[in-house]
Amino acid sequence: MCEEIKTEEKSAEEQAVVERERKQFVKMTQTPMPKLIVGLGIPTTLSMMVTSLYNLADTYFVSLLGNDAVTAAVSNLLALMSIIQAIGFTYGMGSGSIISRLLGKRDREGANKVASSAFFIAFVSGLVILAFGTIFLTPLMKLFGSLDAEVLGYSKEYAVFILIAAPFMCMSFVMNNVLRAEGKAVLSMIGLIAGALINVILDPILIFTADMGVMGAALATCISQISSFTILLIMFLTGKTIVRLKPRAIARKAAVYGEIVATGFPSFCRQILASLCTVFLNRAAYTYGGDAAQASFGVVQKVFMLAFSLSLGIGQGYQPVLGYNYSAKRFERVRSAYLFTLGFATVLMVLFATVCAILAPAIMRMFSLSDRATEIGTLTLRLQCICMPLLPLNFMASVTYQTVGNKAIASVLSVSRQGLFYIPAVLILPRVWQLVGVQSCQSVSDFFSFLFAIPFTVMFFRSLKRCERGEEEIKEVRQVQDE
Repeated sequence: MCEEIKTEEKSAEEQAVVERERKQFVKMTQTPMPKLIVGLGIPTTLSMMVTSLYNLADTYFVSLLGNDAVTAAVSNLLALMSIIQAIGFTYGMGSGSIISRLLGKRDREGANKVASSAFFIAFVSGLVILAFGTIFLTPLMKLFGSLDAEVLGYSKEYAVFILIAAPFMCMSFVMNNVLRAEGKAVLSMIGLIAGALINVILDPILIFTADMGVMGAALATCISQISSFTILLIMFLTGKTIVRLKPRAIARKAAVYGEIVATGFPSFCRQILASLCTVFLNRAAYTYGGDAAQASFGVVQKVFMLAFSLSLGIGQGYQPVLGYNYSAKRFERVRSAYLFTLGFATVLMVLFATVCAILAPAIMRMFSLSDRATEIGTLTLRLQCICMPLLPLNFMASVTYQTVGNKAIASVLSVSRQGLFYIPAVLILPRVWQLVGVQSCQSVSDFFSFLFAIPFTVMFFRSLKRCERGEEEIKEVRQVQDE
């Protein structure tokens, strides 16, 4: 009798999940595109911007200590965060792209396997980062640009807690992207915003009230990341999602992990190159402007991450729409999604760049930098604002090819901005124009990466036309057979 009741309960639960899956499929393939993209893109964008804001919060509260060396130390840790994000995004974006296509084909069991496997490998990778980072802490901090003895000491204090949080951060990236892949961007936003609020509340308490200084900022970040992870995990465990994390669904075959990594590889390239660019930038800034330049560039980078979050957030809101409709062969909706998202993201970037350019001096003064650092940061931010509106095209092209499964082109586009253009710029321009050359690197890179993405964008739209013609021919053949 008990077994029959359990079977009925399980059947009812399964039916509820199937019904949620059906409704989500209808929503993703039939909702008017502007409403769908904005509805998914705004929560995702807010999530990304909140993440950037609480990175800025650490820098802001630490800057109140009135020491450029402390601000430089925290800024230099952006390279370490980028490495952790590179691993997390590889599994998160890789699994998310696959899951959105699987859900478009109504294959929920396959989606469960991909999500559970990505979650497991993210945990293992996070532990590896923790172990490796702890063993090689001092040489890593020097590599990231903490060359001054005082800056190095502060960097090591901060890095210890970031490394502790690494496994939780990696797993959170997977859960966030799975939620976005199934079109539940609001749930993802809740987890991120909760973590951000905890970080902002704890920062002043631990830094000033508990008199922990830079270590307090690091501990606040660690606690907030673990809290965000816990909230996201509860959503999966309490059945609020279509995709489930199940130990028995974890893949035993390397092919599943290979597909996740291969699909997420463009994200890995993008993030790991961001870390490498930060290393080169920190060294160039120190060479041509000392601690003041390092501190100011650190602030500008985090402000710029807010801008990039706009583009990234809208792009990640667009990703599940693309995955569902491409797999369902709704090619007209794919074209509409691409054009609307690109236009929407570009308008947002124009507005953001305009505000930042006008308010650049006030923004830099907020961080209690020295007069020299404020002056350097103001010009750097204004130079970066020039090409900010060009950011969406390259990222949109990369996300599009990644989502439809063209890993090679997606990887090329992902490495273009930092690998093909930014690193050469930061190695060459400072030799010609010294500090101004360092300040100009980002805009030069964004301009050339925009040009680089144009032919790939044209190529994708041509491929859509071929797909549409192919579908029309299949329909005509079926009609003839039916007659």
